[in-house]
Amino acid sequence: MEHLAPKIEVGGIEFDLAAIMMIVISSLIVFILARLAVRNLSVENPGKLQNFLEWVVEFVQSIIGQTMDPKKGRPYLALGLTLILYIFVSNMLGLPFSIVTEAHGHHIPKVFGHELIIPEDTEHAAWSWWKSPTADASMTMALALIVIVLSHVEGIRQNAKHYFKHYINNPNIVFLPIHLIEVVSKPLTLGLRLFGNIFAGEVMIGVILGMGWIGIPAMLVWQGFSIFVGAIQSFVFTMLTMVYISQSIVHEEDH
Repeated sequence: MEHLAPKIEVGGIEFDLAAIMMIVISSLIVFILARLAVRNLSVENPGKLQNFLEWVVEFVQSIIGQTMDPKKGRPYLALGLTLILYIFVSNMLGLPFSIVTEAHGHHIPKVFGHELIIPEDTEHAAWSWWKSPTADASMTMALALIVIVLSHVEGIRQNAKHYFKHYINNPNIVFLPIHLIEVVSKPLTLGLRLFGNIFAGEVMIGVILGMGWIGIPAMLVWQGFSIFVGAIQSFVFTMLTMVYISQSIVHEEDH
């Protein structure tokens, strides 16, 4: 039986309901964790969540410090903190379990008055409702585009002369096509790297589940490895975000 993404079509546009739902859930989890961590702030007797959030803040500050002057990077602390927490939580959501619903007979479920989309060549359909949001390419590419557009906007806003000079005089205008290829490739590599790692991990979980009880030891090992991969990918995405912003706003003499 083929597992499909639960999609509906509204006004000629397809909407992946599972992706939208998981994006909202990830956002709520991060917001609630952050809110609980700062609810009872204390210098003398900080709680466990406050200690954890302070550690994450210091970790993000160290990432920024490795890519640019900490003073110039201070405005991007909130961005880095949001990215690393949101991506890590999103990477973890697809690990513990999955929620799948099946079509009964020829009855196609409706959501908000719209039938779920089923490909014509599919005889038996099941919809996967619970997955990591970052296992969806549209989600990771959207994050990557936001980061890349932000880096260009900040480069023009803070350092327009250096920003445009980089494309023309580095080392000369002959290399402009290469720089333009770099501009296009950055969001592709940033988004597809995250998507590929998380999607492959969830596919592997499905393969191991198909082995039955024999796959339990492998599942335990893979779950631990998936947590490691999810943490690494959230770090890499945040680090590259700060690198791209730094490349746009920092003068040559400041490197």
